[in-house]
Amino acid sequence: MPRIFPLTVAACSALAITAAHAQTLRLSPDQTLEAPGLSVIVEQNHFSPIFFDEKNAGIQIVLHGERIATDGEIRLNPTPEQWDPVPMFGERTLGDAGQIIVRSSFPKEKLNYRVKVTPEDGGFRIAVDLDAPLSPELVGKAGFNLDFLPTAYFGKTYLMGDRPGLFPRNPNGPMATDGSGDPKPMASGAKSVTLSPEDPATRVTITANAPLALYDARNRAQNGWFVVRSMIAAGAKEDAVVWHVKPNVIPGWTRAPVVSFNQAGYTPQRGKVALIELDPNFKAPTQATLVKLTDSGEKPVFSAPVQQRGKFLRYNYAAFDFSSVREPGIYAISYAGHTTNPFPIAADAYERIWQPSLDTYLPVQMDHTTVREQYRVWQRAPHMDDAIQAPPNITHFDGYRMGPNLDSPFKPGEHIPGLAVGGFQDAGDYDIQTPQNAQVVRDLVWTRELFGLDWDETSVDDKAREVEIRKPDGAPDALQQVRHGVLQLLAQYKVFGHSIVGIVDPKLRQYAHLGDAVSQTDGKLYDASLGPNEVKGDHSGVPDDRWAFTTAYPANDLMMAGSLAAASRALKDFDPAMSAEALTVAKALWTKREGDTANGSDGRDDSGNMSRFLDLAKVAATVELVITTKGDPVYTARLKALTPAIEANFDRVSGAAVRAIPYMDATYKTRIRTLVAGVKPRVDKDLAGNPFGVPISMGSWAGSGEVASFGSNMFLMHQAFPDLIGPEYTLHALDYMLGRHPANNLSLVSTVGTRSKLNGYGHNRADYGFIPGGIAPGVLVIKPDFPEMMTEWPFLWFESEYTVSTTTAYILAAKAAIAATEERR
Repeated sequence: MPRIFPLTVAACSALAITAAHAQTLRLSPDQTLEAPGLSVIVEQNHFSPIFFDEKNAGIQIVLHGERIATDGEIRLNPTPEQWDPVPMFGERTLGDAGQIIVRSSFPKEKLNYRVKVTPEDGGFRIAVDLDAPLSPELVGKAGFNLDFLPTAYFGKTYLMGDRPGLFPRNPNGPMATDGSGDPKPMASGAKSVTLSPEDPATRVTITANAPLALYDARNRAQNGWFVVRSMIAAGAKEDAVVWHVKPNVIPGWTRAPVVSFNQAGYTPQRGKVALIELDPNFKAPTQATLVKLTDSGEKPVFSAPVQQRGKFLRYNYAAFDFSSVREPGIYAISYAGHTTNPFPIAADAYERIWQPSLDTYLPVQMDHTTVREQYRVWQRAPHMDDAIQAPPNITHFDGYRMGPNLDSPFKPGEHIPGLAVGGFQDAGDYDIQTPQNAQVVRDLVWTRELFGLDWDETSVDDKAREVEIRKPDGAPDALQQVRHGVLQLLAQYKVFGHSIVGIVDPKLRQYAHLGDAVSQTDGKLYDASLGPNEVKGDHSGVPDDRWAFTTAYPANDLMMAGSLAAASRALKDFDPAMSAEALTVAKALWTKREGDTANGSDGRDDSGNMSRFLDLAKVAATVELVITTKGDPVYTARLKALTPAIEANFDRVSGAAVRAIPYMDATYKTRIRTLVAGVKPRVDKDLAGNPFGVPISMGSWAGSGEVASFGSNMFLMHQAFPDLIGPEYTLHALDYMLGRHPANNLSLVSTVGTRSKLNGYGHNRADYGFIPGGIAPGVLVIKPDFPEMMTEWPFLWFESEYTVSTTTAYILAAKAAIAATEERR
C-alpha cells in the first residue's frame, strides 16, 4: 500500500475541518476525473466475460494513492459474489462540464440505462437514468452499489446519518434468517453515510436521493468488500439514483516517493540502479544517498544526483545509480528524508533466492499427496476420488470448455480410474491444468540441465503419497517434482491416449473452497445409486468428485510431448523405467500431432482457445525431441520446416530455438543468429516506454510470468550469442520480480528478499497468509494509468494469485540471473 508522509490524525483532522472535501475535479485527456490526491475512473475497466466481478470495474475511486472503491454500478444483489450477474457496458460519451456518460445494460433482464458522472463542488455526482421503469421482477432486486476496500477501513468507524458504527476486522453479520444466506445491512435508513470520519486519508461522504444501506459482503464471501447501496424505486426512470460523493482530500497532499530496488540485494560487480517513483506534484530532491548500516548506525558512503527517466503511466521516474559501490555489507537508500529498508551487497546475495519456491511452494501444490512441514500439515492427500467424465457442450465457470466430442471412452458422469496420481494444483483454486503441469516439468528440467539444481531439502514418497518439507531424503527435489508431474501426464495418456484439458471442481460452491485440499471432496468415488449421506466401502452418494475435461487438443498433446521428452532426459538415471516410458509417449504424441500429417494437427481443427498456442507447442515439442535424441534426423528436419513458426513467434520460442542449435546444421544456426540480431533493437525500442527494462503487462492479469520468461529467454540468447545480447536484460527481470517495479518495492516472491509480498491468493488466503516461494502476478495497470499491487488485501487474483507454472518460470529465470552475475565476478 503506498505510504504518505507522516501526519498525525489530529493534525489531519484539524486541516480537514476547515478545508473543502476535494479540489474541483477536471476531465483528463484519458477521460478520468482528476484533482490532486483524487482520481475517479469511470467504467474504463469492464466486468470479465468469464469471471464477471473481479473488483475492477464500473466507477472507481483512487484516493491518496490507493484504490479505495470499485464496482460503482447497478447490481442485482446487495453483496454480489464473483459469478453473480454483471452489466454490459455500451457507448461512452462526454457531456458538458466534464460529465462522463456510459450506457449499460442487463440484456437478459431487459434493463437498459445510463450512468452519468459529473464533477461538482467537493466531489462528483452520480446519476442513473433508466430507459424504462424496472420490471416487477427487478423491483426490490436492482440497486446502485459502490464497493469499498475492507483493509482501508478495518477498525475505523462510519456514520449512517448520525448513527455511529464500526467496520469490523472479522465479518460478524447480521445475516438474514429467511434461509437465503444473504447478509443484512450493517446500517441503513439514512440518506447520507460517512466512512471513517476520523481518518482524513480515507474519509468519504455519500448523500443520496433515497435511503442508503451499508453491507459487509465478506459475510457472503471472503473476497467481498464493504458495500454502499441504494435501491431503485418502482416507477423511477430519470434520476432513479442520485448520489453526491465527496471524498476528502488532505490539502497539499502528494504521494511519497517509492524507492524500488532488488530486495535480495546485489552482487558486488553487477550494475545497481534503484528507481524512484514520483508524484508529478511532489517537489523531488535531486540527490540520493547510499548509507551503510554498521554497528554504530547509518553511515553515508555514496551520494549522487538522480537521473530523470521520464514519465510512465501517471508517475515520473528517476534513477539512482550506485554501481560503483562494491564493498560487501548491509545498505539502505536515503531520499527525501526517508531511509528505505536494508538490503545486502554480497557475493552470495542470490544463492538461495529460488529455494523457497522449490522446497516449499511446489510441495504445497502437489496433488494427491499429504504435505507436512514439521508441526504443520499443509494438506492430507486430496482428491483421491479423481475423476469423473465431464458432460459435452459446456463451458465451465473457470473457463474450461467441452465441445460435442468427449474424446473419451467414458460416459458423462462415469468414474475414470487411474487419474488420482501426481500432478500439481495449479493455483489458489485446486484444479490440475495440464498445460501448466507440463510447463512445470519442462522448466525444472531446463533449470537443472542449464544451471544445476541438485538441492535436497524435501522428502517425497509418491508410492506412500507423503511429502515432508525440510527433511532431506538423499534425492534431488527437482527430480522428485519432475517425477510427480510426469505421473499425472502419463496417467492421462494411459487412460485416453492423449492429454486432457484438466481436472476441476464441478460446482461453484466447491470450487470456491478455501483450506486443506483434502476437505474439498470426501475422497470416495461417487455412486448415484447411494443416498446423499450414504457410504458403502470406497463409494459414497456425495457428487463431489472433480470433473475431467477430456477434449483432445493438438496444442496440449504437443505441450505434453515436449514435457515428457524433456523429463525422459532428467529421469534417465533417477527412474529409468519412467524415463523410457516418457520418451515412448512423447514420440507417439509427436508423431500423431506433428510427424505424420502435413498440417501438423491430424485433421483436427484446433480452433478457439488453444489455437493461439499451436505453433508454440509445435516448436517446443520438436526442440525437446531434437535435444533428447541428440539430433535424430526426423526431428531436426521437422524443426527446420518449422522455421516460419519460429520466426513468427520468436519472442516466445527464442529460448527453445537456441537450445536446439548444438544438434542442428549451420544453416539453422545462421538463421537463428539473424533472428537474435533483430531482437535487441526491437526489445530496446519496446522497453523504452518504461524505466524498468522489462515488458510490463497492460492486460487483465499482471505480468510477473512474462517477465520471468523474458529474463530466461534473453539469457539463453546471450549464452548462444554473447556478442549480440548482453546479460543486463536478465538482471533487469530479476530486479523487477524482486522489488524494482511500479506501485511499491515489495519482492513479488513471498519470503524472498528483505520485504516481500506476505499475503497471496493461495489456498490460505482466507487467513491473509502466504505460501513461501510463491510468486504473485504483481503490478496490474488499472486502466487507463494506475499501477497497483495491493499489499494488504489478498483477494485480487490478477495481482496476487500464485500459479505453479509462473513459479517454476521464476526458478528458471532466477538461476539464469545468478549465472549472469557469475560472468562478472
